[in-house]
Amino acid sequence: RTASPTPPATGGSKTCSASWHIDNSWTGGFQSTVTVTAGSSAITAWTVTWTWPSGQTMVNFWNAGVTTSGSSVTVKNLSYNGSLGAGGNTTFGMQLNGSSATPTLTCSAT
Repeated sequence: RTASPTPPATGGSKTCSASWHIDNSWTGGFQSTVTVTAGSSAITAWTVTWTWPSGQTMVNFWNAGVTTSGSSVTVKNLSYNGSLGAGGNTTFGMQLNGSSATPTLTCSAT
């Protein structure tokens, strides 16, 4: 199951979008990948945010830095995957506890 990409952020010329893909699911958990794509201009950093819909929790996380506050999640690029050329993309992934979900993603870029 793949979610529609978020629309590019508005304001300024540097934008990005993020799309969510459930790679695998099992009783009590699932694994997902998020693809971050630069807009029509190159970007040097990105941040993706979302809120869990129903109590999901992360077990493992890779290719990005993550912070959580309750059900809110903020993910930022690492030193090696923040710079993306126009239309370029990178991915990060996670293993989660809880029922499979596809949250609404917001992507911002600099």
